[in-house]
Amino acid sequence: MNATIALITGANKGIGLETARRLGAGGVTVLVGSRSPERGAAAVATLREEGADARLVEVDVTDEASVAKAAAWVDDEFGRLDALVNNAGVNPPSAAAPPSGTTPAAVRETYETNVFGVVAVTNAMLPLLRRSPAGRIVNVSSDLGSLALMADPDSVYYPYNLLAYNSSKSALNAITVSYAKELADTSIKVNAVTPGYCATDLNAHTGPRSASQGAAEVARLALLDADGPTGGFFMDDPEPGTVVPW
Repeated sequence: MNATIALITGANKGIGLETARRLGAGGVTVLVGSRSPERGAAAVATLREEGADARLVEVDVTDEASVAKAAAWVDDEFGRLDALVNNAGVNPPSAAAPPSGTTPAAVRETYETNVFGVVAVTNAMLPLLRRSPAGRIVNVSSDLGSLALMADPDSVYYPYNLLAYNSSKSALNAITVSYAKELADTSIKVNAVTPGYCATDLNAHTGPRSASQGAAEVARLALLDADGPTGGFFMDDPEPGTVVPW
């Protein structure tokens, strides 16, 4: 089996689906991670109609038993994983209040998917990634996770003071660095990416970029060459591989 195998969480819609579409069009076997089997199956059907080798992986990143079951399925079917895209993310209505009105429960709800889910999935899939000749981990972050941009009054992101979501993406960036440091002596590369402000369900489709545009840099990082970077935070504006300040 020579095809690259990539698992994308939250791939039944939005940036996750567009990432799967881009990778699938390039001959990658795409594993569509979806909490909903119905929505996941619909996404797989669409991708297959477009000619992609797509498979459904039912996985709820907030449920460790579900994550373990997904890892076991990938192991049984393929024996390895070449790319993991931690795309699943939430910005729940409960976390929309100003910082002083954001409850601990709202922060926990956000972190369950955006932070703890990433750790659970990454740890479960890491043994499979170690079997790949060139494992890649891509964590889908946000400009709102950049402390430099959020603290800069001149930044377009300065007004978006979302305590739970922003801090969850900052934590994800730190998680990215931590895994990259641990895996520095292996062939596995770990990077974070901001897709930019894309029109998705996460923001009621208010973003100026399309989900397809946002997926471009995600897909690029999932297929990095051996001389590509690790432990970085990237975007595709003004060009692919543009470094985003932490």
